[in-house]
Amino acid sequence: MGSAGGGKHRKSTKKLVLVCVGLLLGAAALTADLLWASTFSLFRSSSPSPSYLFPNHSGKVVTDKDKRDGVHGKIRSKTFADLPGPELKWEKMTESPVPRLDGAAIQIRDQLFVFAGYGTIDIVHSHVDVYNFTSNTWGGRFDMPKEMAHSHLGMVTDGRYVYIVTGQYGPQCRGPTAHTFVLDTKTKKWQDMPPLPIPRYAPATQLWRGRLHVMGGSKEDRYTPGVDHWSIAVKDGRVLEKDWRIEMPIPRGGPHRACIVVDDRLYVIGGQEGDFMAKPNSPIFKCSRRHEVVYSDVYMLDDEMKWKYLPPMPKPNSHIEFAWVVVNNSIVIAGGTTEKHPDTKKMILVGEVFQFQLDKLKWSVVGKLPYRVKTTLVGFWDGWLYFTSGQRDRGPDDPTPRKVIGEMWRTKLRTTVCVNHAVGWKGVETGPHTHMLKTGAPLPLVVAS
Repeated sequence: MGSAGGGKHRKSTKKLVLVCVGLLLGAAALTADLLWASTFSLFRSSSPSPSYLFPNHSGKVVTDKDKRDGVHGKIRSKTFADLPGPELKWEKMTESPVPRLDGAAIQIRDQLFVFAGYGTIDIVHSHVDVYNFTSNTWGGRFDMPKEMAHSHLGMVTDGRYVYIVTGQYGPQCRGPTAHTFVLDTKTKKWQDMPPLPIPRYAPATQLWRGRLHVMGGSKEDRYTPGVDHWSIAVKDGRVLEKDWRIEMPIPRGGPHRACIVVDDRLYVIGGQEGDFMAKPNSPIFKCSRRHEVVYSDVYMLDDEMKWKYLPPMPKPNSHIEFAWVVVNNSIVIAGGTTEKHPDTKKMILVGEVFQFQLDKLKWSVVGKLPYRVKTTLVGFWDGWLYFTSGQRDRGPDDPTPRKVIGEMWRTKLRTTVCVNHAVGWKGVETGPHTHMLKTGAPLPLVVAS
């Protein structure tokens, strides 16, 4: 009797367990369906909209226009990397004959010589356009040597002769060349120089103490940072040595950085490690995205011939090799690119104008550009800051790159001048990128808004 009753009880218990399991599985399936439907609906509803969606704990959907603090939700605002700064009054000038990305520029007196660059990813320029700041006109176009690189150039001038070093030859992500040249800007004649020991992309390049210095850049694969540093003696467009000399390696390698000499000190600012590479086995060397690290580092060489670390930029910045001028003992840098968006992994362009006061070793944001832009080409003349070319953003709320431009803009930079009577004179423009007032003391930079 007892045995028969226990069997019935066990059967009832099994049925109850099966029912409970079935109910739990059904509830789980229903929950999964609801979650999937909700997730699918979220992505479907977000796809036509340019704004990212920020789910929050309240269940309310918040767009990046609602939250710009970079904290709320899982995805930060597209514009979270923008820094506050005064708005400047920009005036549009005569546009360049062609749009340019990754071109180069050298200023000599009231002329801006603009070299090479991409027109599109499949078209590169092989000529020089010349802009006259005084007349606001473009003219005097002339061709580059056929062997000269078309982008990612190293370039500097002594006020007449332009020294051109290495770079990428061709469109897309083709290989580099070690060819180097010197241009006489008065006669428009080109001469060969000894090739760089190893080809480089976008190396930092400057004239310092009678020598042409070339350092950093990317190696032959276009991605690996190079830390090599070479120099060769030059004077008045002539190379005085047969071979490049090995110098102190730069602490951190990579391309797209500003390289500047002020008061017998050599500065290297910003840059990145890594870059786009040619897709393996691509017959056209099609560009393929790779991981990049953009940094804010600032290094200096002086009499001790040892690299010194200086205060970093307000944020990481790259693609600024020709985006700078020196005004009143301050370095001014316009635009660039910063670290990719941490959530979307998209490139973010820079729209600030930065100032580095060399007497105080202090950075600040002194203004905003009309839009964010990278690889822009900067000049300074008669109190005006100019920029042309590069790749601009998609709009005020979207800092990702879009259109390659040839526009020329300017804004007034007003400087406070106090003449040092012990010196008794002030000079304006001592070089292509140097516009320092020689008054015997550093002068503050004041931006006219």
